[in-house]
Amino acid sequence: MNNQILETKINRPEVRNVIITISSVVVLTMVIVLSFWLLPSKNPYIQEVLSYQGNMERGEAIFNVNCAGCHGVQGVGNVGPTLTNVSKRKSEKSIINQVISGQTPPMPKFQPSAEDMADLLAYLRELN
Repeated sequence: MNNQILETKINRPEVRNVIITISSVVVLTMVIVLSFWLLPSKNPYIQEVLSYQGNMERGEAIFNVNCAGCHGVQGVGNVGPTLTNVSKRKSEKSIINQVISGQTPPMPKFQPSAEDMADLLAYLRELN
Protein backbone atom coordinates (compact mmCIF):
# COMPACT_ATOMS: atom_id res chain seq x y z
CA MET A 1 0.00 0.00 0.00
CA ASN A 2 2.78 2.48 0.92
CA ASN A 3 4.63 1.69 -2.31
CA GLN A 4 1.49 2.48 -4.30
CA ILE A 5 1.17 5.87 -2.58
CA LEU A 6 4.85 6.63 -3.27
CA GLU A 7 4.51 5.54 -6.91
CA THR A 8 1.42 7.68 -7.33
CA LYS A 9 3.18 10.74 -5.86
CA ILE A 10 6.31 10.25 -8.00
CA ASN A 11 4.24 9.84 -11.16
CA ARG A 12 2.57 13.19 -10.60
CA PRO A 13 4.03 15.61 -13.19
CA GLU A 14 5.00 18.36 -10.70
CA VAL A 15 6.84 15.92 -8.42
CA ARG A 16 8.59 14.32 -11.38
CA ASN A 17 9.64 17.78 -12.64
CA VAL A 18 11.11 18.67 -9.24
CA ILE A 19 13.06 15.40 -9.14
CA ILE A 20 14.37 15.97 -12.68
CA THR A 21 15.37 19.55 -11.83
CA ILE A 22 17.19 18.53 -8.65
CA SER A 23 18.95 15.69 -10.47
CA SER A 24 20.01 18.05 -13.25
CA VAL A 25 21.43 20.56 -10.77
CA VAL A 26 23.38 17.85 -8.95
CA VAL A 27 24.82 16.47 -12.20
CA LEU A 28 25.71 19.95 -13.49
CA THR A 29 27.42 20.81 -10.20
CA MET A 30 29.45 17.60 -10.34
CA VAL A 31 30.50 18.31 -13.94
CA ILE A 32 31.63 21.84 -13.03
CA VAL A 33 33.59 20.69 -9.98
CA LEU A 34 35.26 17.84 -11.90
CA SER A 35 36.16 20.08 -14.82
CA PHE A 36 37.90 22.59 -12.54
CA TRP A 37 39.72 19.75 -10.82
CA LEU A 38 40.79 17.97 -14.02
CA LEU A 39 41.53 20.91 -16.32
CA PRO A 40 45.08 22.22 -16.27
CA SER A 41 45.67 25.36 -14.28
CA LYS A 42 45.95 28.69 -16.06
CA ASN A 43 48.09 30.00 -13.20
CA PRO A 44 51.54 30.70 -14.71
CA TYR A 45 53.32 29.92 -11.43
CA ILE A 46 51.66 26.47 -11.19
CA GLN A 47 52.36 25.77 -14.85
CA GLU A 48 56.02 26.65 -14.35
CA VAL A 49 56.27 24.49 -11.22
CA LEU A 50 54.77 21.53 -13.06
CA SER A 51 57.18 22.02 -15.97
CA TYR A 52 60.11 21.03 -13.71
CA GLN A 53 60.85 17.44 -12.79
CA GLY A 54 61.99 18.35 -9.29
CA ASN A 55 64.93 17.15 -7.25
CA MET A 56 63.99 15.08 -4.21
CA GLU A 57 67.21 15.79 -2.29
CA ARG A 58 66.82 19.55 -2.70
CA GLY A 59 63.14 19.16 -1.82
CA GLU A 60 64.05 17.41 1.42
CA ALA A 61 66.39 20.28 2.36
CA ILE A 62 63.64 22.83 1.60
CA PHE A 63 61.17 20.77 3.64
CA ASN A 64 63.54 20.49 6.62
CA VAL A 65 64.10 24.25 6.73
CA ASN A 66 60.54 25.43 6.05
CA CYS A 67 58.08 22.66 6.88
CA ALA A 68 59.49 20.10 9.33
CA GLY A 69 58.99 22.37 12.35
CA CYS A 70 55.21 21.95 12.04
CA HIS A 71 54.80 18.82 9.92
CA GLY A 72 57.51 16.83 11.68
CA VAL A 73 60.61 15.12 10.38
CA GLN A 74 59.70 13.13 7.28
CA GLY A 75 56.22 14.70 7.37
CA VAL A 76 54.79 12.48 10.10
CA GLY A 77 52.89 15.36 11.68
CA ASN A 78 53.48 17.58 14.68
CA VAL A 79 51.59 20.87 15.00
CA GLY A 80 50.58 20.51 11.35
CA PRO A 81 48.98 17.39 9.88
CA THR A 82 50.89 14.40 8.60
CA LEU A 83 52.05 14.67 5.01
CA THR A 84 52.74 10.99 4.51
CA ASN A 85 50.97 9.85 1.34
CA VAL A 86 49.82 13.42 0.72
CA SER A 87 50.31 12.98 -3.04
CA LYS A 88 47.73 10.18 -2.94
CA ARG A 89 45.21 12.40 -1.17
CA LYS A 90 45.75 15.68 -3.03
CA SER A 91 46.67 16.68 -6.56
CA GLU A 92 49.95 18.51 -7.15
CA LYS A 93 47.98 21.64 -8.07
CA SER A 94 46.13 21.40 -4.76
CA ILE A 95 49.37 20.95 -2.82
CA ILE A 96 50.91 23.97 -4.54
CA ASN A 97 47.85 26.09 -3.75
CA GLN A 98 47.95 24.92 -0.12
CA VAL A 99 51.60 25.89 0.24
CA ILE A 100 51.41 29.30 -1.41
CA SER A 101 47.99 30.48 -0.20
CA GLY A 102 48.41 30.66 3.56
CA GLN A 103 44.63 30.20 3.80
CA THR A 104 44.75 27.43 6.40
CA PRO A 105 46.16 28.96 9.57
CA PRO A 106 48.46 28.45 11.30
CA MET A 107 50.26 27.55 8.06
CA PRO A 108 52.03 30.67 6.80
CA LYS A 109 51.96 31.86 3.22
CA PHE A 110 55.09 30.51 1.54
CA GLN A 111 56.04 31.28 -2.07
CA PRO A 112 59.20 29.44 -3.07
CA SER A 113 60.63 29.81 -6.55
CA ALA A 114 58.96 27.54 -9.11
CA GLU A 115 62.01 25.28 -9.15
CA ASP A 116 62.10 25.05 -5.34
CA MET A 117 58.38 24.24 -5.29
CA ALA A 118 58.95 21.48 -7.87
CA ASP A 119 61.73 20.10 -5.66
CA LEU A 120 59.44 20.21 -2.62
CA LEU A 121 56.74 18.34 -4.60
CA ALA A 122 59.28 15.71 -5.59
CA TYR A 123 60.09 15.17 -1.91
CA LEU A 124 56.43 15.12 -0.85
CA ARG A 125 55.70 12.43 -3.48
CA GLU A 126 58.16 10.15 -1.69
CA LEU A 127 56.70 10.57 1.82
CA ASN A 128 55.10 7.21 2.54
